[in-house]
Amino acid sequence: MVVSTDSLASAAGLEILREGGNAVDAAIAVQFALAVVHPVAGNIGGGGFLVARLADDTRLALDFRERAPAGASKDMYLDASGNVTEDSWIGHRAAGVPGSVAGMEAAHDRYGTLPWSRLLEPSIRLARDGFLIESRHYADLHGARERLARFPASAAVFLPGGSAPAIGARFVQPDLARTLQAIADDGASGFYSGWVADSIAAEMKRGGGLITRGDLSEYEAVWREPIEFDYRGWKILSMPPPSSGGVTMGQILNIVESWELGGPDLAWHSPEAIHLAVEAMRRAYADRNFYLGDPDHVEMPIERLLSQSYADSLAGTIDPKQASRSEEFNRVPLESPQTTHFSIIDEAGNAVAVTTTLNGGFGSYVVVRGTGFLLNNEMDDFTSKPGVPNAYGLVQGEANAIAPGKRMLSAMTPTVVINPEGRTELITGTPGGSTIITSIFQIVSNHIDFGLPVRTSVDAPRFHHQNLPDEIRYERGGLDPATVSALRQMGHEVRERSGISGDVESIWIAPDGTRYGAADRRRDGSALGF
Repeated sequence: MVVSTDSLASAAGLEILREGGNAVDAAIAVQFALAVVHPVAGNIGGGGFLVARLADDTRLALDFRERAPAGASKDMYLDASGNVTEDSWIGHRAAGVPGSVAGMEAAHDRYGTLPWSRLLEPSIRLARDGFLIESRHYADLHGARERLARFPASAAVFLPGGSAPAIGARFVQPDLARTLQAIADDGASGFYSGWVADSIAAEMKRGGGLITRGDLSEYEAVWREPIEFDYRGWKILSMPPPSSGGVTMGQILNIVESWELGGPDLAWHSPEAIHLAVEAMRRAYADRNFYLGDPDHVEMPIERLLSQSYADSLAGTIDPKQASRSEEFNRVPLESPQTTHFSIIDEAGNAVAVTTTLNGGFGSYVVVRGTGFLLNNEMDDFTSKPGVPNAYGLVQGEANAIAPGKRMLSAMTPTVVINPEGRTELITGTPGGSTIITSIFQIVSNHIDFGLPVRTSVDAPRFHHQNLPDEIRYERGGLDPATVSALRQMGHEVRERSGISGDVESIWIAPDGTRYGAADRRRDGSALGF
């Protein structure tokens, strides 16, 4: 079973599984295919995380998050008046050193079975021969047209003739096909050295960016120990720092474990259940924003943050009838998204969850001339200035300050859930910026606490609280007026958000071994299996 946001990418993974490749092989094929057919987030110029539980119970986490260039500095995005500029979001200076290609090679070196070049064949074919533009491709490109048009190489690829390709048009990317072929022929060195690396360095020089040939040659993906914690007898595996996802989701679940969610007084999406979840989110995000960062640069009290005793102490501060104020928990001094996920399980039971990103939609909007791929804008995920919100409204502290070679904090939360009998039961993840963590908390809680079928759980409307701003945001029509009124009477600020919250791609493995894929209908995702 392969579940991703795009049918062609899912088909690429299924092609590999049918040929006898394992889930890691399929994940590599899907990753590169998404770089072709889902350019708003799929990438070779970004980074991400992989969490897996293999059939032999090996549990692993792979960090291929981007790094700050060696020339980066703590205050690089502040103007002369000390205000944060748009350079962390748009243009060449927004890009961190990409990690996706190195991550895929690291996964293949350790766990792949089919030849590396075979895994890139579907993506090369899609780039060389093209694919038909669907309404979502057109909407993505049309919505970003003004920023893409600021960079000639980006406009040449994505705005042929000055506008987004029409629905039904065949979209061919010969430069990207050439880049992918170089990677197929030479592995990660085909990206981090040679003509592709020369092209990146030249693009940086042309646009005033910071990434050098030295930054590229020094990049390495890192194997880390996954975050593991128990929730009501279930084992949850997720991503450790520099992702904040596993720790923060773990805190939320540990806190709400003090109450019987799903019981007669705490039904699904009841005001009382939402209130308790939001209060847990508020406290966990306050810790996230203060403590978490790159483990190679920052000491973090992760064991304490994930301890049940600490969760119980936080739960003890929650009034079941009245909202707290976020300022009570915030420790960051204050001043007056585009990602994608895919889940895979193979015949043997190897389960892989991968979340990968350019950060914002189309990243920095910069295509490296002659290569066909976009660069990320992940530098915005650092703390450009303590106490000042980033593009996702997260108010972060010194632990996530910019430093040369440092990995920026992320919210990506690829997750595998193991049931009390020891069987892998759920593989899940989502894009969504700061809402990723709360979305996956709700998927896990929907499954364990409320017994929702996987399809219902993915379709269900979602809500979010991230400590600051101090408000509950919910999807359009996602809460009924009586629930909103009850939450406001408890003292919550409640706001209906525009757009969607996440793009969850889940697999549920039934007790008889049947795999059920649930791709998020919010972006017409695709679940394919055999």
